[in-house]
Amino acid sequence: MTPQDITKLIVRTSMKDRGAFDLLYRQTSSKLFGVCLRVLNDRAEAEEALQEVFVKIWTKADRFAASDLSPISWLVAIARNHAIDRIRARRQAPLAIDEALEIADPAPGPEAAAVAGDEAGRIHGCLEELEKDRAAAVRGAYLKGESYAELAERHGVPLNTMRTWLRRSLLKLRECLER
Repeated sequence: MTPQDITKLIVRTSMKDRGAFDLLYRQTSSKLFGVCLRVLNDRAEAEEALQEVFVKIWTKADRFAASDLSPISWLVAIARNHAIDRIRARRQAPLAIDEALEIADPAPGPEAAAVAGDEAGRIHGCLEELEKDRAAAVRGAYLKGESYAELAERHGVPLNTMRTWLRRSLLKLRECLER
């Protein structure tokens, strides 16, 4: 079927010609179904969307402007836009502001923040008790995320020595924190 034939069917459909609409459906439904299926990725939903697309075509065929443009492009645009609208409709509607009051804040409360601040102070105090290079290695490994190899290179020691420094330093930190 040529684009001119499809244009004629759309024009006749705008005049509520059921025969033209039936023929338009038979000639274009497979292509429009493919568009819906590609966007929705669900066969059952694509079938439902296709039915809704043809209801739109029936009710809005009078908006089609016959021109040199391809009529199938107009039909595909309707199908694509409708499928995208269905995806958007799947998303949950935003909650009302009053419902947001019931959502708990994941941040620590004032008491937990005070305890964490106290613990951080204790940890920094214990780090001060370590030798300077050992404390720098612990800070680099556990606060800055540096690798053992990077720390060993920066401090000019073998890799296994750096591992020993860190293990012994952590043991000293635990002893200090348990006091």
